[in-house]
Amino acid sequence: MSKKPFEVLLAEDDEHDVVAVRRAWEKYHVANPLYVVNNGEDCLDFLHQRGKYSEPGSAPRPGILLLDINMPKLDGLSVLKSIREDATLHRLPVIVLTTSKDEEDRLKSYDLGANAYIVKPVGFDNFSRAVRTISLFWQLVELPEKDDELRQD
Repeated sequence: MSKKPFEVLLAEDDEHDVVAVRRAWEKYHVANPLYVVNNGEDCLDFLHQRGKYSEPGSAPRPGILLLDINMPKLDGLSVLKSIREDATLHRLPVIVLTTSKDEEDRLKSYDLGANAYIVKPVGFDNFSRAVRTISLFWQLVELPEKDDELRQD
């Protein structure tokens, strides 16, 4: 049985990392559509389909969020806390993908409900293999249905 590819939202402010993720997506032919936001406020706007993401179809509900911690406007830990406190988003799988090796950041991420904490590997080959591994893992996992798919309005 073939599963429909789910959307992936990448919240990342470093343009080099965004380019690396896009290159890894192409290199490994990842079928999941990738959407990118560059700060924490835009991430929450995308998830709530508000502001510049209020146009129908501009911000589909992602199946997974790849979240950087160190972002402008609103940091990743604040975004994660907001997601876990929101009844419509609390089940969204969140993978913290960061350069931070700080033990406190790792512990806070898990305390706030991160599904995984991954330190970005150095070098494109290592980084792209990590992205591929993340993709392969989440292809096997049974994701929760999106709240908007559960409603029969």
